[in-house]
Amino acid sequence: MILETVDWLFIIAFFAVSLFIGIWVARQAGSSVSEFFLSGREMPWWLLGVSMVATTFSADTPNLVTDIVRENGVSGNWEWWAFLLTGMLTVFVYSKLWRRSEVLTDLEFYEMRYSGKTAAFLRGFRAIYLGVFFNVMIMATVCLAAIKIGGVLLDMTPIQTLLIASVVTVIYSSLGGLKGVLITDFVQFIIAMIGSIWASYVIINLPEVGGLSNMLSHEVVSTKLDILPDFTKTETLVPLFIIPLAVQWWSVWYPGAEPGGGGYIAQRMLSAKDEKNAIGATLFFNVAHYALRPWPWILIALASLIVFPNLESIQAAFPNVAPDIIKNDLAYPAMLTYLPHGLLGVVIASLIAAFMSTISTHLNWGSSYLVNDFYKRFINPESSDKALVNVGRISTVVLMILSAILALYLENAIQAFRILLTIGAGTGLIFILRWFWWRINAFTELAGMFISFFMAIYFEFIHERLGFAPLAGWERLIIGVGVTTAAWLLVTFLTRETDMKQLVQFYVKVRPAGPGWTKVKKAVAEEGITITKDKHTLTLEILSVFIGTIAVFSALFATGYFIYGKISIALVLTLISGTGFGWLIYMWKKLSS
Repeated sequence: MILETVDWLFIIAFFAVSLFIGIWVARQAGSSVSEFFLSGREMPWWLLGVSMVATTFSADTPNLVTDIVRENGVSGNWEWWAFLLTGMLTVFVYSKLWRRSEVLTDLEFYEMRYSGKTAAFLRGFRAIYLGVFFNVMIMATVCLAAIKIGGVLLDMTPIQTLLIASVVTVIYSSLGGLKGVLITDFVQFIIAMIGSIWASYVIINLPEVGGLSNMLSHEVVSTKLDILPDFTKTETLVPLFIIPLAVQWWSVWYPGAEPGGGGYIAQRMLSAKDEKNAIGATLFFNVAHYALRPWPWILIALASLIVFPNLESIQAAFPNVAPDIIKNDLAYPAMLTYLPHGLLGVVIASLIAAFMSTISTHLNWGSSYLVNDFYKRFINPESSDKALVNVGRISTVVLMILSAILALYLENAIQAFRILLTIGAGTGLIFILRWFWWRINAFTELAGMFISFFMAIYFEFIHERLGFAPLAGWERLIIGVGVTTAAWLLVTFLTRETDMKQLVQFYVKVRPAGPGWTKVKKAVAEEGITITKDKHTLTLEILSVFIGTIAVFSALFATGYFIYGKISIALVLTLISGTGFGWLIYMWKKLSS
C-alpha cells in the first residue's frame, strides 16, 4: 500500500496528540510513585472503564478474532467469551475488596494477606515472573500483530515496524505514568472504535464481497454464522463451548481476565476514587468488551473468507510477507488494504491506537511490579519517590525492548494465547478462594504457580517425546487444571497456616464475606475489634453476576441476530438485555451505598 497525504495526516496527528498528553502530565506523574502508577487514586469510573476496554482492544485482538472465525466460525469465540463470567465476578464481588485493600499493586496484596518470608518471596518472585516473563509474552503478541499490519499495509520490515510503533509509546508511557496512559487510552478508544466500525461497513460493501446479504448467504460464510456451536459435533462442542464455560473461566489465569481480578484490571480498580467508581469501571469494561466491540471484527473476518478463502490466496496477494507468518490472523490486515485513502489513514491510526493503548498499559503495569514489588521491597527500601519513578521509566524501556525481540520469533496470535492459557491452568481457583477461605496460604500460591508452569513445559516439550499420543489443547487444559488443583490443595493442608494476627489485620481492613472466615471472625471478636459489616450479602452479589452475564450475552447475541436479519429473536434478546442492565445499574448503586 502507498499511503497518500491525507492518510499520513491522520497518522501524524494521532502520534502528536499521544506525545502531547504524555508531556502534559509528565510533571504531575513524576511527583510520586502513587501518581506514576495509580494517578493519585482519584480516577473516575468512566475514564478507568474506557481505559480497560482500550487496553484489551489491542492490535492483535482483531487478528485473533479473525483467526478464530476463519477456523471455527463465529461460535469459536466462546473460547474467550466465556471469560465474561470472570469479569462479572470481579465487578460485583472483588472490585470493592481490591479498592479497600489500598495496596499499590496487586502483588503487594501477598504481604497483606499472607505472613512470613514465604509471602515476601512470593511477592518478589511474581514481580519478575509476571512483570517480566508473562508481561513480555503478552506484549510480544501485540508486537507481532503490529509486524503483520506493518508488513501488509505499509510494506515495512518487522524491525522498521517495531521501531516506529514502539518509540512514541515508550516516550509517553515513561513520561506520563498511569494518568498519561488513561487519558491517551480515552482518545485511542474513540479512534479505534470509529476505525473498526467504519472499516467493517466499507469492507462489507466492497464489490468483491457484494454487501451484507450476499456475504451472509455466500457458501463459504453461511456455515460460519452460528453463534452457538453445533451440539451434535462433540469435536468442536467440547473444546470451544463446554470447556471454556465449565472449566476455563474459573481455572485459568490470563491477563485482563484474571479470576478474582488482578494485573492491570486491579491497577485500575486501585486507582479509582472509591468503591463505587471501582465497581462502575469494571462494569462498563465488561459490557463494552463483550457486547460492544466484537461484531465489526467478526464481520471483517467473515468477509475475508470470500476474498481470501485460504492461506495460499493471502500469500499470493502479499508475496513480500515472510511465509512463516502467513496464518489466518493475517487476513484482517489483508482486508484493510481494500479501504479507500482517508479512511485507510483513520484505520491505520486506529490500529496504532490499539497497539499503543495495550503496550502502554502493560509497560506501566509491569514496571509497577518491578519498582514497587521488587526494587523497593528487596533492593533499595529507602529509595525516594523521585528515584523510584526513574527506575520505573528505565524498566519501561527495557520491557519494550525485550517484547520487541521476542515478537520476532512468534508466528500467530492464537499460538501465544493458548500457551499462556496452559501456563496459567489450575491457578484461577486460588485467586478466587483466597478472598473467602482463610486457609489459603503463600505455599498454596507457590505450588499452583510452579506446578502449572511445569505442566505447560511438560505438554509442550516432553509429552510426545516420551512416546505418548499428542493431546488436543482442551485435553492439556483439563489435565493441567486437575493436576495443579490437586497439588495445591494438598500443599495447603500440609503447610503451616498463615499467622492469625496477619489474617485478623487483613479481615478488619478488607471485610471479606462468607463462611470461610469463621475462625478469623472469632479471633477478631476475642480481640474486641468492632468492624462495620456490609449490608449486602454474598448471595445477592452472586445473583448479580448471573444476571449480568445473561444481560451482556443477550446484548451480544441481539446485535448478531439484527445483523443476520432475524429480527424477532433479536428483539426478545434486546428486551432481556435491557431488563438485565436495569438490574445492574440498580445493584451498582445499592452495593456502593
